[in-house]
Amino acid sequence: MRNRLIGAALAAVRGLAVLPGAASAAGDGPQPPEREWSFNGIFGTFDRAALQRGYQVYREVCAACHSMRLLYYRNLMQIGLSEAAAKVEAANAFIVDGPDSEGEMFERPGKLSDRFVSPFPNDNAAKAANGGALPPDLSLMAKNQAGGPDYIAAVLTGYADPPEGMEMSDTQSYNMYYSGHRIAMPPPLSDDLVEYADGTPATVDQMAVDVSHFLMFAAEPQLEDRHRLGVKVIIFLLVLTGILYALKRKVWSAVH
Repeated sequence: MRNRLIGAALAAVRGLAVLPGAASAAGDGPQPPEREWSFNGIFGTFDRAALQRGYQVYREVCAACHSMRLLYYRNLMQIGLSEAAAKVEAANAFIVDGPDSEGEMFERPGKLSDRFVSPFPNDNAAKAANGGALPPDLSLMAKNQAGGPDYIAAVLTGYADPPEGMEMSDTQSYNMYYSGHRIAMPPPLSDDLVEYADGTPATVDQMAVDVSHFLMFAAEPQLEDRHRLGVKVIIFLLVLTGILYALKRKVWSAVH
């Protein structure tokens, strides 16, 4: 039992040291600006208002091209939606299910237990609709991409006119932070593209930050649980250290 506790403690402490987006190389683009995120640090938590705004940006803008295959509709309750609201979001999606008793596939409204519906039935359909480019799944983007949410927000706000002499094809846009600076995705955001229910001004920067916040949640929905466990483990280790030190003093107190 003691060995299992210590093993869990060490795993949790190691988990606290993992930085978002540390899994891949940075590429040849400039370093994205570092932003303050509420979920950073061992006491970090997600900002529910930002998560809900970010989900709205994903649903109304990003979901037209990008899938999020690892997220379930039930996860929406973790971002602050009520169960009833999450069920409505799920029901607005149509799930291909079956076969039925006659061997036919059919569509049904989504349920909380369903994964997010992808915008295309397969990768070839996605490529055909996007000029041959495959829009990446966003489920783990904030963890798999170096820079994590900083990088995502930077790319979404990094569109600009190309430098003089730099040739771009008709299907490419210039982006300051994208590796190679040529990106197949046209600028997805523009001011007031969405209307936030809480009245927050929907500037490009605000939407980029909000959807990056949501993508960090999508990549690690258990982040807050991990942080809470890590804090408890650290407290346990400190108390255990104090007890062992007191025990050592007691055992060796008669030895001169």
